[in-house]
Amino acid sequence: MVSSRPCNLIMKQLIITFFSLLALTTMSQTGVIQGSVLDAVTNEPIPFANVLIEGQSKGAVSDLNGKYIIDNILPGLYNLEASFIGYKKEVEFEIEVSNSRSAIVNFRLETNATELEVAEIEGSSFTNKEESPLSVRKIGVNEVKRNPGGNRDISRAIRSLPGVASIPSFRNDI
Repeated sequence: MVSSRPCNLIMKQLIITFFSLLALTTMSQTGVIQGSVLDAVTNEPIPFANVLIEGQSKGAVSDLNGKYIIDNILPGLYNLEASFIGYKKEVEFEIEVSNSRSAIVNFRLETNATELEVAEIEGSSFTNKEESPLSVRKIGVNEVKRNPGGNRDISRAIRSLPGVASIPSFRNDI
């Protein structure tokens, strides 16, 4: 007569092994941040720019096409900083990293003024005045999500800003 006891023991060990492997794979899921670093005026890629996560030692250097990838990041909110010599440092706040999809963050760096020893100034008879907005405000995805009563609607979040006129509530215009 053959005992079923060794088969039950092997089956229990296989089930325990399966569930422990499943737990390890779900706990070790990480996210990815990727994007590009471009010149704000010419829209040309900036190769070898530094992209770092603030407060951590993780980061990446952009390739010849200005693209970068930072992987093995635990899900959460992070501030991302891009810098390069001759350009102003730019910081993107509250980047949401999840293990289900990549966070895409594109940087547009502005050139930094440098001091010259000699400068030649030529005047022209016509001048164009550059218009500037009265105020500038950036709204991130997380601010739209957290807007009370906004129900993740970008137009409702924008209406709460000062200086934005709203129309009747049944329309979604700004």
